[in-house]
Amino acid sequence: MDAPARSHAAHSLTHQEARLIVIGMMLPVFMGSLDQTALASALPAIGRDFDNMRDLPWLITTYLIAATASTPLYGKLSDIHGRRFTVLIAVAAYMAGSLVCALAPNMAMLILGRALHGLGGGGLISSGMVVLGDIAPPRDRARYYAYFSITYTTAGATGPLLGGFIADHLHWSVIFWLNIPLGLAAVAFSASVLRRLPRFERPHRLDVVGALLIVAATVALMLAVTSGGVRYPWTSAPVLALLAFALVGGAAFVLRLVTAPEPLIPIAILKDPVARCAITANSFGWGAIIGLNIFLPIYLQNVLGMSATVAGLSLMVLMAALNISAGLSSPLLARHARYKVVPMIGLAIAVAAVTMLAWRADRMTLGTFELLLFLLGIGFGPLAPLATVALQNTVALHQFGTAVGTMNFARGLFATALVAVFGAIVAALSGPATPSGALMTATGFQVVFLVTAASLLVAFLATLILEEKPLRASHAA
Repeated sequence: MDAPARSHAAHSLTHQEARLIVIGMMLPVFMGSLDQTALASALPAIGRDFDNMRDLPWLITTYLIAATASTPLYGKLSDIHGRRFTVLIAVAAYMAGSLVCALAPNMAMLILGRALHGLGGGGLISSGMVVLGDIAPPRDRARYYAYFSITYTTAGATGPLLGGFIADHLHWSVIFWLNIPLGLAAVAFSASVLRRLPRFERPHRLDVVGALLIVAATVALMLAVTSGGVRYPWTSAPVLALLAFALVGGAAFVLRLVTAPEPLIPIAILKDPVARCAITANSFGWGAIIGLNIFLPIYLQNVLGMSATVAGLSLMVLMAALNISAGLSSPLLARHARYKVVPMIGLAIAVAAVTMLAWRADRMTLGTFELLLFLLGIGFGPLAPLATVALQNTVALHQFGTAVGTMNFARGLFATALVAVFGAIVAALSGPATPSGALMTATGFQVVFLVTAASLLVAFLATLILEEKPLRASHAA
């Protein structure tokens, strides 16, 4: 492991070359972000087609489980075999999953297709962040991060509108058919453009035992948090058994980390205080935003009485503000030694906005709601580039993939658990049952918004503790 790092075409990329690679990676990132939110709008149509409404949540849950569990594997594979190989594998799995879903004759086959879909999706978004670390040193990296941030959030914001339009005027399977031409374009572009990418990997070994342990523990945990309070009571035997299995598997994985010759997640990354703070801030920050993206439409429709279309349009301001904030703040990271000041101010604004959202949840007006979403987006935007750049500034070049995979794995795991907690809160505080289901009240959403504020506060504290290491001006360690 002390062998010199291999570097092919390790010359410094020009801005034009780096930008071309970033543009090439925007398509996989767009695909990974668009599909999940687009499918959510089409779920009722899928349920009607298959006459099965009960199993619809598994179309989302199965994808999240597969994507989250596979994320650290993609990070390690990219450090072993290179970024281009990993991106092509992820896109191929994603296209295969899309084909199975589009042709699925029943709900069971559609759920299986979503599992394959998730195995590919776990590598799409994370690969973009890894490539970003290869094309530019930390001081210049933030200028390119804005491309990914805009792509990710724009796809997530337009997904509900696109999915709803397809479900209403075409057929829900079109959502999956669209991934085939997009995937072919991504393969063609990645296969050619990523050949120019500098390579800094060293010879690695994949810890198969560690991979199996973390996948098994993650699957058990996510099945428990998504089934508890929905399919089974939290104290039921199936949920407790899954939690126990996750605990044992997690303990075995931790033991493997300290005993394996080359663990799946290097101990050096976990011991680095900057890496820990960056991962914590990213997980608690993005977890809050992902949870809001899922529950704000429910709040708008069930508490404020908006239509699905109006609710979807109302949320556009959040992503627009987040895009603007991330784009404008990213260049500041390279220009100022105190580069975490702006993200900290932003997070304070975001916490205040969500707290106000909770306070006024039972008497919200549309104007106030849009203002609070705007402040939330503006406030959260600077955190995303800070966390990524700080993490990649502190790890070795040959561990970029593993580090980013670890960050994305932690984010996905926390976000899924937070969504499950939100669901349990809303269900527990809903009103009496009606013929169309339980009556949701503002009280449940007030608690959800307060938990969101607490999650953002943890992200603020992690950012406060994070050490402002000078950003490297070159790829030299």
